[in-house]
Amino acid sequence: MSQPGPTTEPLHTHCCIVGGGPAGMMLGLLLARAGLEVVVLEKHADFFRDFRGDTIHPSSLELMHELGLLEEFLRLPHQKLERISACVNGETVPVADLSSLPTHCKYIAFMPQWDFLNFIAEQAQRYPSFQLKLQTEVTGLIEEDERIVGVKAVTPEGELEVRADLVVAADGRFSVVRDCAKLQIIDRGVPIDVLWLRLSRQTADMSASLGHLRGGRMMVMIDRGQYWQCGIIIAKGGLSDIQQQGLEAFQNYIAGIVPFMADRVGEISDWDKVKLLTVQINRLQQWFRPGLLCIGDAAHAMSPAGGVGVNFAIQDAVATANCLATKLRDGQVQVNDLRQVQRRRELPTRLIQALQTFIHQHVGRGTPDTPTTGLPLPVRLLKHFPLLRRIPARVIGLGFRPEHIEKPDVWGG
Repeated sequence: MSQPGPTTEPLHTHCCIVGGGPAGMMLGLLLARAGLEVVVLEKHADFFRDFRGDTIHPSSLELMHELGLLEEFLRLPHQKLERISACVNGETVPVADLSSLPTHCKYIAFMPQWDFLNFIAEQAQRYPSFQLKLQTEVTGLIEEDERIVGVKAVTPEGELEVRADLVVAADGRFSVVRDCAKLQIIDRGVPIDVLWLRLSRQTADMSASLGHLRGGRMMVMIDRGQYWQCGIIIAKGGLSDIQQQGLEAFQNYIAGIVPFMADRVGEISDWDKVKLLTVQINRLQQWFRPGLLCIGDAAHAMSPAGGVGVNFAIQDAVATANCLATKLRDGQVQVNDLRQVQRRRELPTRLIQALQTFIHQHVGRGTPDTPTTGLPLPVRLLKHFPLLRRIPARVIGLGFRPEHIEKPDVWGG
């Protein structure tokens, strides 16, 4: 049986972006700012999703400065982290000092991702060539003469076709567009998953160490003001075993990693308060097909290590706008233009993923039977030689190839 046709008139645009996450929204803003017609399709009704990446690193804050939006952006509620430390086997060790970075903001800003996305959406909607369509779920691609020329989607009003000179897949690590395009994924494999939960914050709490490691156990703690957002590292696929041991054993496991949390682990009163993040580290062998480009998690899923995923997605968006905005305005984007974006962003992606893989193979694998030992040599060096802390600061804060805004605002705003 043939499928019914669209119930609304097809849209035509320079660029159709699938996915309203950090990569998609930033690219939409940059292309609209460059005078291009752009449509962003987001399947949800809003941006509110809990336990998503919410670390805005100095590289991303510098982009806000280059866009002239930094002052307004920093009016949003956020917490600052200027120095990163870890508590290793009960000993607090400094890891990274961001104060030496050549940026306007020498800190990481912790901000709920929905606040960040709402801010970007508000800025993008200042431009008449920008459209954001919520509750619009892409179901397939439109292909003609071996070129992707648009997408099919469903909306509350019915089916919709969007025809575009370029389709950008920014729909995350479970990308529908990527699957429809049959692009090949290279999976590096990772031995861990993460359990996200909240625990209340008390005024007497010690100053946060971002990571707490004891033996093979690890927990990340992010200060959210009224509460701690906590990520417990577990062995890949280990949630069912943890649940079989019971909630009390899990509470004791957390208290064993961070003893000062022992008086409030009872707040985890049922398993519904624990969310599983299945950790992936992968990337596409080829990020594009004629008429289609993948960026962000759709092109390369990162682990939570270093909190770099959001910022790499934003960097992808900037590189895409820098490489393709003029091409889109002047005519059809060619395959070599899409290849240029991959070449620009692939090396930084490979480097950070190799580093994440190394970390997961050697640090905090969620194996409680690992014996507690002294500080590893790299950690001891960071403790005794402050200048060395600039290295992880640069990797975390800026990445391996920070991008910069090249295209002017054609609307003069």
